[in-house]
Amino acid sequence: MRTLEDIIKDDLRVLFCGINPGLKAFLDGHHFTGRGNRFWRALHLSGFTPHEIAPENDRTLLEYGCGLTTFVERPTAGADELTKNEFDASAGLFYRKIERFRPRHIVFLGKQAFQSLSGEKTIPWGLQALKISDIPVWVLPNPSGRNRGFTLEVLVLAYRQAYLTTRHA
Repeated sequence: MRTLEDIIKDDLRVLFCGINPGLKAFLDGHHFTGRGNRFWRALHLSGFTPHEIAPENDRTLLEYGCGLTTFVERPTAGADELTKNEFDASAGLFYRKIERFRPRHIVFLGKQAFQSLSGEKTIPWGLQALKISDIPVWVLPNPSGRNRGFTLEVLVLAYRQAYLTTRHA
C-alpha cells in the first residue's frame, strides 16, 4: 500500500508524529494539507519555524531540525476509523524508525499513538515521564480542524512549551 512519505533524517531535534495521514494529505502527497488543519500555523506561531510553511513545502521542515512521521500509515478521513489492531501493528515500525533516526525529542500530536505504545489509559498533555529509547516524549493536542476542543491560541501555548524545551537540544 502506498502511503504518505515521512519527512525524516538522522539526529533531528524534534520528530513530530501524527496519528495517521488524512485522506486529503495522502492524495496531495503532503502532510497537514486539510483546510482546517492548524499544524503549520501553530508550528510557526510557537517558534519552531521562522515563517508559516505551506503544506506543499513540508520537506523544508528539515531545515529547522524537525521532521514528520505518522504512527499508522493507513490514510483515513478521521483517526476514529483506525482499529486497536492497526495501532498495535504499527508499534514495531515506529520503534524501528526511532532507533534508525534517533531524534532528540519525539512529539506526538494527539494521545492515541502514545497511549497505544505506553499501555496507559490516561496520558497528560506535555512532557511525559516515560521515554522511548531514552528519548524525551511530548504529547501535544492534535492540530486537526476536527479537534475543536483546542483553539489555535491553546495549541500555540502547548507547542511553545515544547519548543522552549527542545530548541537547544
